[in-house]
Amino acid sequence: MQNLISKDEINASQNNFKNRAKIKTAILLISSTFLVSLSAHAVESTINKSNTINPTSINTSAINLAIMADNPTVLSETKRVTRAKTNTLTSTINNANADQAIYSEDAIHHPVWAKNGMVATQEALASDIGLKILKDGGNAVDAGVAVGFALAVTLPRAGNIGGGGFMMIYDAKQGKTVALDYREKAPSAATRDMYLDEEGNAVSDLSRYHGLAVGVPGTVAGLLKALEEHGTMSRGQVMAPPAIALAENGIEVTAGLSESLTALSDRMQKWPSTKKVFFKPDGSAYQPGERLKQPELARSLKLIAAKGADGFYKGETAKKLVKAVNDAGGRMSLQDLANYEAIAREPVKGDYRGYEIVSMPPPSSGGIHIVQILNILEGYPLKEYGQNSAQTIHLMAEAMQLAYADRAEYLGDSDFIDVPTSGLTSQAYADKLRSLIDPNKATPASTIKANNPLPYESDQTTHFSVVDKDGNAIANTYTLNFSYGTGLVADGTGILLNNEMDDFSAKPGVPNGYGLLGGEANAVEANKRPLSSMSPTLVFKDSKPYIVTGSPGGSRIITTVLQVISNVIDHDMNIAEATHAPRIHDQWLPDEIRIEKALNVDTIKKLESMGHKVSPQSAMGSTQSIMLTPNGVYGSSDPRIVDAAVVGY
Repeated sequence: MQNLISKDEINASQNNFKNRAKIKTAILLISSTFLVSLSAHAVESTINKSNTINPTSINTSAINLAIMADNPTVLSETKRVTRAKTNTLTSTINNANADQAIYSEDAIHHPVWAKNGMVATQEALASDIGLKILKDGGNAVDAGVAVGFALAVTLPRAGNIGGGGFMMIYDAKQGKTVALDYREKAPSAATRDMYLDEEGNAVSDLSRYHGLAVGVPGTVAGLLKALEEHGTMSRGQVMAPPAIALAENGIEVTAGLSESLTALSDRMQKWPSTKKVFFKPDGSAYQPGERLKQPELARSLKLIAAKGADGFYKGETAKKLVKAVNDAGGRMSLQDLANYEAIAREPVKGDYRGYEIVSMPPPSSGGIHIVQILNILEGYPLKEYGQNSAQTIHLMAEAMQLAYADRAEYLGDSDFIDVPTSGLTSQAYADKLRSLIDPNKATPASTIKANNPLPYESDQTTHFSVVDKDGNAIANTYTLNFSYGTGLVADGTGILLNNEMDDFSAKPGVPNGYGLLGGEANAVEANKRPLSSMSPTLVFKDSKPYIVTGSPGGSRIITTVLQVISNVIDHDMNIAEATHAPRIHDQWLPDEIRIEKALNVDTIKKLESMGHKVSPQSAMGSTQSIMLTPNGVYGSSDPRIVDAAVVGY
C-alpha cells in the first residue's frame, strides 16, 4: 500500500509554503560557491564549443527578488538544476540547439525544472499535495484527482465539487488521449424560457444568483471516473487525508483568499449557510494568516471517499443539495443527481507546423477554435513578423474574430445538436477564412456576420496540469462559473453550488442585460450541457506530449491557450516566457482588441492606424503549463494570479 499523507505532513506543507523561499535560499547559498566554481572550470575547457553558455549560474531576476525580500542572493533554480542534470557541461552544450526553446541565455523568464514529475496549479498547497502523491508512486491521474479535491478546500472560488469541468488524459502506456467531459447538466425540469419574465425579457439574476442557476454538478463523477479508469491509487489515498485533513484541520487564509471573500461579501452573506462557513460570527472576512476550517465539507468529502459517487449523488449529501437548490427557487431532483454521468469523448485534433494539437471537443468550444485559429495562422510567417508585433497581433485578432463568429453560430452540446467539427477544423475551411483577411486593414465585425455574440462568461475558473515520471499527463480545467458560483453553500454539506446555467443562451436572438446575444445551438434544454470555453490542451511533438496547458478566463481561455502555444512554436519561447508574455484577445463582438497594459504604445498606435479599436483592460488568464523534454520537465505558473505554484521532483 502507498504511504498516506499524515495530518502533520499537511500542516508541514502549509508551513513549507510560507517558508519555501527561505529554505531554498539557505540551500542554494550553500551550493552557490561550488556551482559557480564548477561552471567556471567547465567553461574554461569548453568555451570555444558554444557561445551560449554563461560562466555563472546567477540569475539577476532572482537577485532582485532576494533584495526585495531582504534575503541573500539566490541562484536561478532553472539554471542550477539544468547544470546538475547532466554528467558534464559538454552534454548540455551538445543539447543547446535542440533545447533552445526550453532554456536559453537570451531568456528573461526561466521555468522550473524537474527530473521526474511536475504539478502546476493556482494554489500552492494543492500543488504540494499533488507532488506528494507523485513521490509516493502515484501517477498523473492520481495526483490530479488529489489536486482536484484539494482545490475545493484551498481555492473555493473556483476549485470545487459542486461544479464541473473537463480533463484531458494522456496514457503513456497505451499512447492514447482521452477527453473526459464532466460538465454540469441542466436539470430535467429545465425549460427554454425559464429565465424570461412575463414580458419575455431575460432576467439575469435568475441564471446567476438563484436556485435556477444551478446545474447538476459533474466534478465528483469526473474525478472518480478518471481515478477508477486511469489511476493507480484508492479514493482514500488521494482524498484522506489530503483534502479531508485540510478541510477538517483548517487552512491558513492567504491574502488572495481573504481579498476575494471581502470583495464578494455582500453576495455571499445573503445566504446564511454560506455566511457561517466563510465568514466570522460578526460577519467580517477572515484575514491573512487566520485559520479557516470547513468541517461540513470534510464530512462530505469523507462520504465520497467511503462510498464513491454514491456518497455525493445519492443519500444524505444528495438530499441536502436538492433541498438547497429548490429552497432557493430551483428545479432539481434526486433523480437528476442519480442519473449524472461523466463521458469519455474523442478529442479534437489538429496539426500546426508539424506539432499535433489535442484538445476538448464540444460541449467545449475550445478545442475546435484553437485548431481553427491555428489553421488560419499557419499561412503566415509569424516568426518573421515577431511576437506581439502589430502585424502579428492584427492577423491573430482577425483570425480570432472569424472563429468566435462561428462559435456563436455552430457550437453547443454535441449530444443535442450536430456540431460541424470536421468542417470547422479543416485546413480547407481555414484557407477560405484566411482569404477574407486583409493583411493591412481591420475587418469591421459587422461585416462578418449578423450580430450574434457570445453569452457572458466569468473568468473565475481554475486549471491545473500534471505529468509523472512515466510520461502520463493530464490537463484539467474546472469551475463554478462565477467566483464562488451562486455564492450558495448547500446547508450541512459545505459545498458551494455552481451557476453554470448562465452559460446557456437565456433567450437566443435577443440581447440580455449585457447587450449580448446567444445562439440557438446553446439554448436551454433539459439534461443538456451548456457551451464552455474551457480548453485543457495537449501539444504533441514526434508523437509524444510536449506541452500540457490550460487556463481560466471565460471567453478569453481559447485565445490565452492559443497564444501560449504560438509563443513556443512560432517564437521559440521557453514555457515561462510563453506564459509571461503580454496577451491580446478579440472575440468578434464587442468590435475591439482587448490588450494587457504591457503592450507598448507604438504597437497600439500602429494597430489603430490599421482600423482596430484597442482596449487596455485587466490581465487575462492564469495558465498552468508544463513542457516535457528528453532532459526533464519544465513548468511555469502564471504570475497573473497570486498563490499559484509549480513544483516538481
